Amino acid sequence: MFEFGIKDIIDIVLVALMLYYIYRLMKESRSLNVFIGIMVFIVVWLLVSQILEMKLLGSIMDKLVSVGVIALIILFQDEIRKFFYNLGARQRMQGLMKYFSFGGDKKDKADKESIMPIVMACMSMGKRKVGALIVIERNDPLDDIVATGDVIDAAINQRLIENIFFKNSPLHDGAMIISDKRIRAAGCILPVSHSVDIPKELGLRHRAAMGISQESDAIAIIVSEETGRISVAIKGEYKLRLSAEQLESILTHEMNL
Repeated sequence: MFEFGIKDIIDIVLVALMLYYIYRLMKESRSLNVFIGIMVFIVVWLLVSQILEMKLLGSIMDKLVSVGVIALIILFQDEIRKFFYNLGARQRMQGLMKYFSFGGDKKDKADKESIMPIVMACMSMGKRKVGALIVIERNDPLDDIVATGDVIDAAINQRLIENIFFKNSPLHDGAMIISDKRIRAAGCILPVSHSVDIPKELGLRHRAAMGISQESDAIAIIVSEETGRISVAIKGEYKLRLSAEQLESILTHEMNL
């Protein structure tokens, strides 16, 4: 007689959580259709081999499954690497410990000191219609993106940000990467999103910002060269036409997560 105990409930919950996490990961990396296709194949495989017990078709699908595991590792190596990185990341816990160790007021003050120069630089560039793309690293490392540009490693400074994106600057066309409250690099190349949902009036900077926000948890700030409007891309979503107060509020909230 089949017995259903507490361990079975835990087993089902853990499997459900694992599938939900994989679903979110695939959705963020625009591989949701592949994930659905894999799940359909697994259901058919179980139906054929376990329930209907079709030996010939079941053995063929068994072989496909054994080879498919290797194929999936190759196909989703970036997603797998991101999964294990997030599994072992301690930045959030370290940030929480710092908050209780040194006090929230000091942290808020430090965040303001790094956020306000970015906000002021964006507003200034927006008024003069100077295009800019600023990416703020959070938990997911952007070392591969930094390697495509020129390393700067300087304190966050409004004048420095504006000079880098000045129209005659050799670095103005690329993206600036900010990490650990420092300007780490500029002139960096970002992955461009090819999503058909992006409005046609948004240019290449917006597509690049969407691309990095889909592949990481980074915050991407865009200053439009055509309109001077300021936008932010986070987790595959845009926040358009932002005021200085809205930009400051978004950065304050997102950088404290």
